Amino acid sequence: MEVRIFETTIVNPSTPPFDHHHVLPLSHLDNDRNLHVTFRYIRGYVGTSHHSHPTTTTAAADPFHVITTALSDALIHYYPFAGTLRRSQADGRLELHCDVGKGVPVVRAAVDCSLSSVNYLDDPTERWIEDLVPDPDPEEALASPLVLQVTVFGCGGFSLGALVHHSMCDGLGATQFFNGVAELARGATRMSVQPVWDRAKLFGPRDPPRVEFPIHEFLRLDEDNKGFSPYPSLRKPVVRECFHVREEWLDRFKVFLQERSGLSFTTFEALGAFIWRARVKASGIPGDETVKFAYPINVRKLVKPPIPAGYWGNGCVPIYAQLSAKNLVDQPIWETAELIKNTKRNATDQYVRSFIDFQELNYSAGITAGEGVSGFTDWRHLGHSTVDFGWGGPVTVLPLSRSLLGGGDEPCFFLPYYSSTDDACKDGFRVLVYLQENAVPDFRAAMGKFGRQDFDLF
Repeated sequence: MEVRIFETTIVNPSTPPFDHHHVLPLSHLDNDRNLHVTFRYIRGYVGTSHHSHPTTTTAAADPFHVITTALSDALIHYYPFAGTLRRSQADGRLELHCDVGKGVPVVRAAVDCSLSSVNYLDDPTERWIEDLVPDPDPEEALASPLVLQVTVFGCGGFSLGALVHHSMCDGLGATQFFNGVAELARGATRMSVQPVWDRAKLFGPRDPPRVEFPIHEFLRLDEDNKGFSPYPSLRKPVVRECFHVREEWLDRFKVFLQERSGLSFTTFEALGAFIWRARVKASGIPGDETVKFAYPINVRKLVKPPIPAGYWGNGCVPIYAQLSAKNLVDQPIWETAELIKNTKRNATDQYVRSFIDFQELNYSAGITAGEGVSGFTDWRHLGHSTVDFGWGGPVTVLPLSRSLLGGGDEPCFFLPYYSSTDDACKDGFRVLVYLQENAVPDFRAAMGKFGRQDFDLF
């Protein structure tokens, strides 16, 4: 399938938000070098042929025009997205340079097929899906930390592809921004949540910095720091696989775990334990190697005092569970779920402040989680469903990025179903995983057992 690119438009704030060049500091969470990557994802919308737009008299309003007009108004408040990321000469950390007259690039594109003919973008294995999201090189992404692409399909539906530099925000911050744009697109005169910056103050190091939590047990330093990269194995060939997980399967699995352990587990803990073990086993990792389960946890309300509403910078820290590959594969699955459950006890203000101070003390050395990291993130509750530009919420949200949580270049995403046209798919959610090609057959077999509820085999 051919994606035709027509133009790239620079969208400026509708009213100049400032009149002089200035530099905005980032927080120490923003400057975690594991986040100095871009994340790319797509939202798919059934769109203009199915719903009238609230601000127009016709159903065929142009999504490119609607979105770019709303974006222009939103950039009055979110003007840092039009800035340029540069490294400070003093310490090499990123800082944001804001210049008068800069804007956000938005690509206009089209395809001839209908969304239904490509299963509403639900098949992540299709390689052409990559063409729906901008993919600049690393230096270009620093120059333009936000790039969008509006692609209109032959049926009138459209997709919004987004590339966001992770040092600017996390998933919650990005969704806050897109919800603000969507409110304006639907006719609101102002955004219901006003953005808060103040990053260096809210997530900066203590004076003096001190590490009161054993961060070094999970993170290591690259003392040589020669061409440091937290994602050294991105060149390994991987494939994307997507699985539908039904609520009935999950409920029975959690009952199975509770009967054997006496503990109750969340969906993330139970399914995360199963997928982690299935992936490590399918990948053939040597038994004496340490493997890690890593996930981000939102700390906005956890730190003291809590972060104010509207903060849209990175507000998550990574949490880790680890053990040898042999122990992971051999021990009962409920013990792995309990290991993940117990890591949540680490999510304290002391842990967050120690993590920030660890970044302050060791930034120049290069901090990495090392190899053998399985990164997990839950997108089911980020607010994607309310990103409605006037034609209804998305029918699909699909991440395309591999780099997650440092060293974890084979991430796993828990993805919800929104207003899917297939009512049968509203039961449960989707799991998107990145796998090395040689691990795919065994991993598929494990997911098949999960669907058949062969829990005694786990």
